[in-house]
Amino acid sequence: MRQVFCLLLFSWVMLSAKATHAHALDPGYLDLRQLATDTWQVLWRKPDVTGQPMEIDALLPGQCDQPRGPEPKSDGAAWISTWVVQCDEGFAGQTIAIEGLERQRNDVLMRIQPLSSAPTTLRFTPDMPVLTIPEQPTTWTVLGSYFLLGFEHILEGWDHLLFVFALFVLVRDPWRLVGAVTAFTVAHSITLALATLGVLRVPAPPVEAVIALSIVFLALEILYRKDGKLRLSEQYPWIVCFCFGLLHGLGFAGALAEIGVPPEDIFAALFAFNVGVEVGQLLFIAVLSTLILLWRLLAPSVTSKAGAVAVPVTGYAIGCVSMYWLVERVSGF
Repeated sequence: MRQVFCLLLFSWVMLSAKATHAHALDPGYLDLRQLATDTWQVLWRKPDVTGQPMEIDALLPGQCDQPRGPEPKSDGAAWISTWVVQCDEGFAGQTIAIEGLERQRNDVLMRIQPLSSAPTTLRFTPDMPVLTIPEQPTTWTVLGSYFLLGFEHILEGWDHLLFVFALFVLVRDPWRLVGAVTAFTVAHSITLALATLGVLRVPAPPVEAVIALSIVFLALEILYRKDGKLRLSEQYPWIVCFCFGLLHGLGFAGALAEIGVPPEDIFAALFAFNVGVEVGQLLFIAVLSTLILLWRLLAPSVTSKAGAVAVPVTGYAIGCVSMYWLVERVSGF
């Protein structure tokens, strides 16, 4: 029954694979850097939507001489505007809005870097497109923002989520599965930290290709699995997940590099991001387990024969999606 449910779920995933980028997380980014008492440099990054800037715009407080920026220019990944504004009263206690964000699914991360105090990191959402800048920012704002970014990244990053899904199909024991997922998180936390701190530098395209290859490996493990004979990933799931987690951490680093990490709170941001990823993974597994339980209650007539047929088909479905990503990424070198 578990495999039947998995097959139905991933039939939908295969239909949407081409239309969905492997890293759906692509927030906007607004950076306000103080240059002098009343002078600020603004960097405004809009996500790219099919070759055009997303229909959102940053609106600074009215006491600034240029509340809106110039037309953005593409850097190949997003649309960037930079300008310098004069704001007589600074930004503390003022409101900043992201117009049009309520019609989008993306978030916008904002970082304010005053000369006389620690930077502040805040997060706009479609439900909260207007924020008031706090007078005394704390590390808790960074923790909250980056926790949600990590949580959303794992739930919207299809390649990482597909890896966890393949583990869910392959590893039947719940505690071994949770242990494997935790090992995955520990490993990607290591490489994510090393890459963010600049200790480890690996080009993004090969990393993305190897991530897809790791999912192909798990698909093969599912296809070659036989009752009574455990595959490598079933015998030592935490070791396999730890090794592949090191690679996936470099993929997370690429996404986090696009957003930026506050230097003064870099460890808090990394910790919160990784905790968010772990919570997202465990929630995904919990939801799958709950749906399977409901399936068993509502469809008790599903036979073991149907489950046996669904196992290889699920493996082929996962393999097809991951092979598509692998070929796409290798061809993009």
